[in-house]
Amino acid sequence: MSQGGEMIGASGGAVRGGAYAVGARVRVTQQIPFGSGTSTTTVEGRVVRFGQQKTGSWFAHSKDDRLWLDRLELRKDDGELIVCNLDEFSRVEVVGAG
Repeated sequence: MSQGGEMIGASGGAVRGGAYAVGARVRVTQQIPFGSGTSTTTVEGRVVRFGQQKTGSWFAHSKDDRLWLDRLELRKDDGELIVCNLDEFSRVEVVGAG
């Protein structure tokens, strides 16, 4: 993941790079492929937390034998807290500084 709205993957590269600062305003667009089409969702808010978190799912040969996901937590303008699990179908754009 990186600033500027590039396509991002679940590899954790952005987590190591620390691309999203707490308080930065971002727009997250995610696509879910199904059948012959896709479903697209967009959410915008301020970054609360950004990093990798392990799930309860078992995954052989990974850290702690767990599946790790890139997670971006946002607070929308109305106060709602959103947790985005980022994958190869996610796009994150920085739209304002903290």
